[in-house]
Amino acid sequence: MKLRIATYNIHKGVSAFGRHERIHSIKDAIAALDADMVFLQEVQGQHDMHARKHLSWPQEGQHEFLAGASHHVAYGMNAVYDHGHHGNALLSRFPITTQVNHDVSDHAYEQRGILHAVVRANQVDIHCFVIHLGLFAASRRRQIQALIDTIQRDTPADAPLIIAGDFNDWNQRLSSALYEQLGVVEAFDVDGQHGTDKFQRKGLAHLFSQSASAHARTFPAGFPWLCLDRVYLRGFHIAAANVMTGDPWRKLSDHVPIMAHLELRQLR
Repeated sequence: MKLRIATYNIHKGVSAFGRHERIHSIKDAIAALDADMVFLQEVQGQHDMHARKHLSWPQEGQHEFLAGASHHVAYGMNAVYDHGHHGNALLSRFPITTQVNHDVSDHAYEQRGILHAVVRANQVDIHCFVIHLGLFAASRRRQIQALIDTIQRDTPADAPLIIAGDFNDWNQRLSSALYEQLGVVEAFDVDGQHGTDKFQRKGLAHLFSQSASAHARTFPAGFPWLCLDRVYLRGFHIAAANVMTGDPWRKLSDHVPIMAHLELRQLR
């Protein structure tokens, strides 16, 4: 079975400071990807202020608006405020049989969650995790361990697994734990191989060397140079992986999406 998946931080469907609505253009761009599953971050389930300000603001939540009639949707509400809420979402062409949102907020100033949805595709249960980690390194380490613990507790060892989202891991320090404890590969690992040496760099020099970068550069959208967004996989062959740079993506969000072409394989 072949799958096309994408991960994308949509910046709440608005431009910087919320001045311009972007959600309709984002919907068109996502539809053009023709992906079977889309892992989304910073999705606004409700925003009363934007709804009043922008005449074309969708009446339903952004997750439902983006899913439309073509995809099923799961939404994990994380940040709640007086005028609405936002979180992570999964759009799936295949049925979503179960979903649960795990609160991994590390302090009062950042509300973060891990959305776990099980997708039933051609009689196979694919465990999908949509994540958006915190801005502080210590928080990210604890949140990654919470993700690992959740997967080891709730996901069969032989189940196909997709973890995708915005890791905010600008110094590339988190992958080794996922590799060692979950046996995953990242979509941009060369020939499905990885090594721990490239995740033990010191300082900032590696950020400016494209050849030394372990993962795809996805931020900022106008000139991507930080590797914030990732796709980790277990039970799949990676046929191709691409960063969607240029138009229209550089104008829609502060991140650009990752697209991966996968083929399900039998786990040993």
